[in-house]
Amino acid sequence: MPKLDFLDPKVERKSGEIKLDPIPVNQYNKSIEDEKVNFSGEELIKIYRDMVIIREFETMLNEIKISSEYNGIPYNHPGPAHLSIGQEASAVGMAYHLDENDLIFGSHRSHGEILAKGLSVINKWNDNQLLDVMKSYWDGATLKPVEKDHKGTVNDLAIDFLLYGTLAEIFARENGFNKGLGGSMHAFFTPFGVYPNNAIVGGSGDIAVGGALYKKVNQKPGIVVANIGDASMGCGPVWEGMVFSSMDQFRLLWEEEYRGGLPIIFNFMNNQYGMGGQTKGETMGYDVLARVGAAFAPYQMHTERVDGYNPLAVIDAFRRKKQILKEKKGPVLLDTLTYRFSGHSPSDASSYRSKEEIDAWQNVDSIIDYGKSLVQAGICTQSDLDGIKATTVGKIENVLKLASSDEISPKMDLIANPGGIEDVMFTNGSVDKFDDREPVVNMPMEENLRVKQIAKKERYGIKDGKEVSKMKAYQLRDGLFEAIIDRFYKDPTCVAYGEENRDWGGAFAVYRGLTEALPYHRLFNSSISEGAIMGTAVGYAMCGGRVIPEIMYCDFLGRSGDEVFNQLSKWQAMSAGLLKMPVVMRVSVGSKYGAQHSQDWSSLVAHVPGLKVIFPTTPYDAKGLLNAALQGTDPVIVFESQRLYDKGELFHKEGVPEGYYEIEIGEPDVKKEGKDVTILTIGSTLYTAIDAAKVLEEKYGLSAEVIDARSIVPFNYEKVIESVKKTGRIVLASDACERGSVLNEMAQTISEIAFDYLDAPPVVVGSRNWITPAYELEEYFFPQKEWILDAIHTRILPLDRHTPSNDFSTKEQLRRSRLGV
Repeated sequence: MPKLDFLDPKVERKSGEIKLDPIPVNQYNKSIEDEKVNFSGEELIKIYRDMVIIREFETMLNEIKISSEYNGIPYNHPGPAHLSIGQEASAVGMAYHLDENDLIFGSHRSHGEILAKGLSVINKWNDNQLLDVMKSYWDGATLKPVEKDHKGTVNDLAIDFLLYGTLAEIFARENGFNKGLGGSMHAFFTPFGVYPNNAIVGGSGDIAVGGALYKKVNQKPGIVVANIGDASMGCGPVWEGMVFSSMDQFRLLWEEEYRGGLPIIFNFMNNQYGMGGQTKGETMGYDVLARVGAAFAPYQMHTERVDGYNPLAVIDAFRRKKQILKEKKGPVLLDTLTYRFSGHSPSDASSYRSKEEIDAWQNVDSIIDYGKSLVQAGICTQSDLDGIKATTVGKIENVLKLASSDEISPKMDLIANPGGIEDVMFTNGSVDKFDDREPVVNMPMEENLRVKQIAKKERYGIKDGKEVSKMKAYQLRDGLFEAIIDRFYKDPTCVAYGEENRDWGGAFAVYRGLTEALPYHRLFNSSISEGAIMGTAVGYAMCGGRVIPEIMYCDFLGRSGDEVFNQLSKWQAMSAGLLKMPVVMRVSVGSKYGAQHSQDWSSLVAHVPGLKVIFPTTPYDAKGLLNAALQGTDPVIVFESQRLYDKGELFHKEGVPEGYYEIEIGEPDVKKEGKDVTILTIGSTLYTAIDAAKVLEEKYGLSAEVIDARSIVPFNYEKVIESVKKTGRIVLASDACERGSVLNEMAQTISEIAFDYLDAPPVVVGSRNWITPAYELEEYFFPQKEWILDAIHTRILPLDRHTPSNDFSTKEQLRRSRLGV
């Protein structure tokens, strides 16, 4: 909500029309003779060589998949192999002008792009640069197999290294670029600027935007290319990514030094099919994909269609588009027309395509046509081309023998090392800042009005035996604010964005005061694109920055489901720990707003491996846990209850410290000691449990021990087990719907570990398995103190003269389960 950007009704309501500029289609028309002034003969031949290397590499994969051998070398590869045979010119042309500072993100059909980008960097580096990377990567484990009997140049060795590292990764070998944990559809090699490729169609469409955002915010050299297929035009992440990348604020509102478009090219590798569907004429309606660029900005994303069967045409297009990005005029959309000869995968018989169509495209095969052009132009002879093919076949045979050997290229041994994957699920690092630059801020922290206001508040919420008023008490939102502003003044890479972060101060006033403290490029409003908010956060983090994305309501997790569940959670492990994902995602859990704004989905997130999950419910815990999350190197989902933002600190008697401190993620906290029954809570039910404990003590003479989980993943059970050993009884409560709640897993774990100490089975008290009703009916949906009392009376320990108002009997439990409610 930039106040200075006045929306004038006289201007906005004025009649007129939208005019579109012509979109170039296949405009390149130069010959080899024409290009001799721009390329040396050696450079033109290397373009051919790179195309042949990619073709032979994938031919080998195809033959292994369909016949379990290549040139007499046997190997059975059960994994995926989505091939791009036919698209080599597009890949090599894309990569030609890119160096290690230019990052590419891709799709499941990315072998050609990986090799093309790697070959491009190898062609540009000197021997020392290549040796440094090869020797240091996994301490030389990927280099040693190809180095052993190598007799050629360092450049030639680097090509073998690239081919072997990629193939070993595809074959799930520990010498692979990512120790075999990424595999065919996710392989990448960051030293060459090859960033993660994605098995989810269109998955890189917003992640790549995050990479471009990182470069822009941190003023790093290079551009970003999102290599995505034409079928991904039907995917939300692609559209959301393009919307996010085209936001006017980049060109109009950001500070002069940072102003300008994002340095990204959306390069649609348009092979004209998605699975078995033909995009043009069947599953899409754009006719020419490049048309779509006109939808996003007045400059039409500088869109054009380029003939992807001509490597020189693609090289020309990328040269021109890269210059546009250097001038800060991005983003760019390229429709790179190509064709895949093979099916979606080797098991695809291509029954949806005619043989005549495939033959027609093979008859103009880019490798054959380009080779003929080289010979006709006198650049080389057919014998030279045949020699390139023979040399390439020899290389592919060699790396296949090495990568398929269990002795030379072992798979990860999860018997000898059962923690092999476990050890890379989290990086568990501690990092003050991800760059040595001084953070860019608008003022010293101590001059910030919000900081001054908080300094006057009561940091312990009890005074003279009474709760301090909300106006005077240090609130939970203040604890979150102090942790966040502290990190902004420490880490220059730290950015925060969401749908209401700037000017408004966040929907729940957590960010109030940050607008004055931070420039636009560090705190900004995003489009209402939850998928892109989280996808760009993934890309930003994996490129080297810390990011705090916010999803306003927990219910909107569904809109960012793939980005959270398939992307954020997995890239650390799929990179074998090479990538760090310092993403701290804030999400509020609501009430009062009904079925689509009041759900507690913490259990859904906790179910997904690779995410840390916290749910602080007091100001002291909020600041300490968020400090720990923001100091760490792992993705953390922070759930915040809207009911608690204005809560003062009622438990930590020393009050919330003014300085920096951390609370270890995973450690629950005893909020009230007791000896007769344990109540373990997640979220705002802490306060419900405290109220129930008072009733138990005052009315029934029972002492309840109340433990606040604070964290969900990881979770240390020691304090809970010690409490159960003392009390013999436990109730678990949360605002999440009871069915599928993480509380059920906790109850099972407690039953197994503390079985001998329990006088009754654990009882879970969650919300009803309904839609969340309106505020007026919430007392019948969310756990109330009476529910906890009734559960104890019915299932654990009869309370003297207690009349339950809620049915917690096993009969009722079975009835609800039978009906699914």
